[in-house]
Amino acid sequence: MNWDEFARWGRHVSDWAAQYHRTIRDRPVRARTRPGEIAGKLPVAPPERGEAMDAIMADFERIVMPGITHWQHPRFFAYFSSNAAPPSMLAEMLVSTIAAQCMLWQTSPAATELEGVMIDWLLQAMSLPEGYTGVIQDSASSATLSAVLTMREKATAYTGNRDGLGGKGNLRIYCSEQVHSSIDRAAWVAGIGQRNLVKLPTKGPRYGIDIDALQAAITRDRASGHIPAGIIAITGGTGIGASDDLGAVLQVARAEGLYTHLDAAWAGAAMICPEFRADFWSGVEGFDSIVFNPHKWLGAQFDCSVQFLRDPRPQLNTLKIEPEYLKTTGEAVTNYSEWTIPLGRRFRALKLWFLIRSYGLEGLRARLRNHVSWAGEICEEIRGLDGFEIVTEPILSLFTFRCPGDDTAQQALVDALNDDGRIYLTQGSFGGRKVIRFQVGQFDATRDDVMMAATVIADVYERLVHSLEQ
Repeated sequence: MNWDEFARWGRHVSDWAAQYHRTIRDRPVRARTRPGEIAGKLPVAPPERGEAMDAIMADFERIVMPGITHWQHPRFFAYFSSNAAPPSMLAEMLVSTIAAQCMLWQTSPAATELEGVMIDWLLQAMSLPEGYTGVIQDSASSATLSAVLTMREKATAYTGNRDGLGGKGNLRIYCSEQVHSSIDRAAWVAGIGQRNLVKLPTKGPRYGIDIDALQAAITRDRASGHIPAGIIAITGGTGIGASDDLGAVLQVARAEGLYTHLDAAWAGAAMICPEFRADFWSGVEGFDSIVFNPHKWLGAQFDCSVQFLRDPRPQLNTLKIEPEYLKTTGEAVTNYSEWTIPLGRRFRALKLWFLIRSYGLEGLRARLRNHVSWAGEICEEIRGLDGFEIVTEPILSLFTFRCPGDDTAQQALVDALNDDGRIYLTQGSFGGRKVIRFQVGQFDATRDDVMMAATVIADVYERLVHSLEQ
């Protein structure tokens, strides 16, 4: 492909993208293909000679698109939406075109310096105190792993990387039973082990960690010769939106000298709205590490996760490695690859710059406020359906419910709804029962998109019951 062809096909793809979003409501939200169906349409061997873009694009439409679940669909109520606002997409086109590897300041000064400014913008937007800094990670999983590794190194006086963990004792990390599975995986990868990830019960209207149980577990572990290493708190957990009392968690951590990490991957975005901070952000000051994903609720193209750090030195002492070929001479600069696990880094700050400048904080706040309001409205509509039960009340824009029947009935309804195609939901588990999650968060969703879900749920449930009776 020459550059004239690239320009022509670039225009074609841009036009295709705009039309895709204009008509996305006409598509079923979840892919309807069966396992192996897409692979079965592909050649088993690569081509020996190049093919024309016309043929490639035709196969893209014929083979790939039927197997796509549409995360940008305004009736995507499953998981947490991985949003992609138009300015963010344009920024990603530029990033792909430049194709810079931004591991060091000198390999792309603009990427490094823009990243620092975007971190500062977000710190201001979320009302975090002066002195915090941060770094853009690929995902919350990477940020959490970085924090867990830092907990491990601090607890071993920074000897774990050098010596390994043999003879170091059982390092213990504490969290609630509502944490995301990425916390478990971080404990595995860091060598802490599942048995040393101490999951504690929750209590209260937002299902926060039981502070008395937390303190008792730490005291008990010290008496048993274990080594407490850190506490992981959550604001807006994935399952039901569980949110810890951050001030109380931090008080225990300070008394025990433990490193703290806050997983606010989804709900952190809402903290740009001052009215939500009292319930979900109070006491956040002093957490050593905080993560939130602009690629979820805020509208930044995936992937883009921000990790704030009260003091970057512990993480740098954990992750920094500087062979001769990576050294930067001259004036002191920031090399963000020393703050993260991967050496290679994408120019993720550009999409944040485009996004925030295009909408402004108030434009972004308006979307989040709408989602929270509409979640409350649709929750009441579902509560009014005959025999339906709201299991967990809305926490920001997430709630869970059950239809009449046992756990098998809940899964049957989820499957039937997703096969229907008009909306997309996922199942979860709470209190030993299967629940159906509903989360409002797609960037371009309207109130009509959200409210029609009650009609769809009632319609599909009625058809499901009728089919079972026959």
